[in-house]
Amino acid sequence: MAKEIGATVISTTRHADRAEVLRTVGVDHPVVDDGHLTEKIRALVPQGVDAALELVGCSVLADTLRTVRRHGTVCFTGALAVQWSVPDFSSYVIPVGVRLTGYAGQATDLPADIFARQLQAIAEGRLKVPVAEVYRGLEEVRDAHVDVESGTILGKHVVVLED
Repeated sequence: MAKEIGATVISTTRHADRAEVLRTVGVDHPVVDDGHLTEKIRALVPQGVDAALELVGCSVLADTLRTVRRHGTVCFTGALAVQWSVPDFSSYVIPVGVRLTGYAGQATDLPADIFARQLQAIAEGRLKVPVAEVYRGLEEVRDAHVDVESGTILGKHVVVLED
């Protein structure tokens, strides 16, 4: 979606062998996150990035905040690491001039025109959504969860419910 608005996209992975997968979906700079993200991002963009979307969560939030330039924004929107709070959090973890915001909404919370534009980009092939597996019916939800949790099948896992 960032590419759709002309952004240069930096994305992280904890697995070096997945960097090429990130390139195929439009990432300009895949970065292997070994716990020292700030140095790697600042090597690419010395002044810091304009914005960061934090999907991993609280365990890496401080590092992500340090990758953003003054007057940039970090949007906290996920907790893939399953850590839901920052122990002994202090506002001093947020660098001066960096904004921290959060998003926990649903697709229905997005403005209709923006959501429609993204769906159109998918339909036209401009926005690539890697689908790992399609599961049919509620009886396959368990299989979907097992596959997601295994981390071995990359991409989105889609459950289709028939009417």
